[in-house]
Amino acid sequence: MGNISGKKILITGGSSGIGKATAKRLTKKGAIVSITGRDKDKLDKIASEINAIPIHLDVSKYNTIAVKTLDAFHSMGGIDVLVNNAGIGEFSKLEDVKIAQFEKVFATNVFGLTMLTQEVAKFFKTQQHGTIINIGSSAALNGFPSGSVYCASKFALRGLTECWRHEMRRDNIRVILINPSEVTTAFNNKKRIERESEAKKLTPNEIAHSIIAAINMDKRGFIPELNVWATNPF
Repeated sequence: MGNISGKKILITGGSSGIGKATAKRLTKKGAIVSITGRDKDKLDKIASEINAIPIHLDVSKYNTIAVKTLDAFHSMGGIDVLVNNAGIGEFSKLEDVKIAQFEKVFATNVFGLTMLTQEVAKFFKTQQHGTIINIGSSAALNGFPSGSVYCASKFALRGLTECWRHEMRRDNIRVILINPSEVTTAFNNKKRIERESEAKKLTPNEIAHSIIAAINMDKRGFIPELNVWATNPF
């Protein structure tokens, strides 16, 4: 098995939900963790609580990505793992879909994510190792009513993951897609309030467990894609 202690890990969207749960577990295991978030006050508060390094970043603001990646690199003394967790959603039936919804969601879930990964991959190629974990969704595998915008972004992320995996294996860079089904988080809540846990739905902890297991695998192997479902959601 790999060793989490001392690993330098950058997690986007780390001030709530899956990102926060993952960062909290990782710091307890001795990892050095940077978390990003759009709300600076919230980010600073959570980072202080879980012993992480706050990096104030909205990945949809493309012109800030390079300098913020450098901030994370220098703050941690390197980067070993990137967890692309930040994501947003818009939901409308076909007759109501607006171009602005695609532009907003793709800016975070696809375009900004790609530009950030491009910056981190430069370090990974130089050091000839690294792990990229993209947080997809069951919406990367199956569509659903009103899911046109969100599903399109997650299907796109699945395609990006496939391409990057083929491009970077020769540089010992592992590219992993983790697809959670429904998780009780603040996702799609405009006030970013966490939802109450439900007995038949996943919590951020199950996904954090999966992310850490993927990181912890011996570096000679990796999990290309992992789907995480609630046992009995009915």
